[in-house]
Amino acid sequence: MDTLEIMKKRHSVRQYMNRAVELSRREEINSLIKDVNVESKLSIQAFYDEPKCFDSFMAHYGKFENVKNYIAIVGNKNDQEKAGYYGEKIVLKCQELGLNTCWVAMTHGKSKAEIKKGQKLLIIISLGYGETQGVPHKSKSTSELGRADQSTEWFERGMEAVSLAPTAVNQQKFFFELKNGNVTAKSLGGFYSQIDLGIVKYHFEAVTGHEVK
Repeated sequence: MDTLEIMKKRHSVRQYMNRAVELSRREEINSLIKDVNVESKLSIQAFYDEPKCFDSFMAHYGKFENVKNYIAIVGNKNDQEKAGYYGEKIVLKCQELGLNTCWVAMTHGKSKAEIKKGQKLLIIISLGYGETQGVPHKSKSTSELGRADQSTEWFERGMEAVSLAPTAVNQQKFFFELKNGNVTAKSLGGFYSQIDLGIVKYHFEAVTGHEVK
């Protein structure tokens, strides 16, 4: 399955089955996290069979049920965009492995992540086998999300990928531009907008192979 198809199938899931993530899948996820941490200098940590983080008032308020696995993204306060970029790489790998995920900013309890001096917990990703596969989010049109000074198939494909990306409260507050062969993306503000910017940049680059500045 190509990357764009994986993106089309991936939706946020908050309710999970009582089914453990198999060792083979854990090993694939952990291997990717190890590589990502080396490349990004983040401290991404996966926890399995650990229900306490989502056994809290905030998690129930966020309608999370039976979350026993999660990925904690730890870094310094300026690593938000990086957290979104590399976190989404892991999210799409989980989807490829048949697992479901949800980006979680506030509606969780205390994680077991190791946080060193100068670091903070940037965001969490819930993980497991969903009760459902989730539903597609409403999206702005690609013309509302970006523009180009020339018509190219790869930019249009990249913008389709961008429109599929998860963002905080589905705000999609970003804008892409293709000008003189270069692609740029900027945040338009909003909650967790730098994490969102990292997520959408990863979607564009993973599908097109073109760098976003």
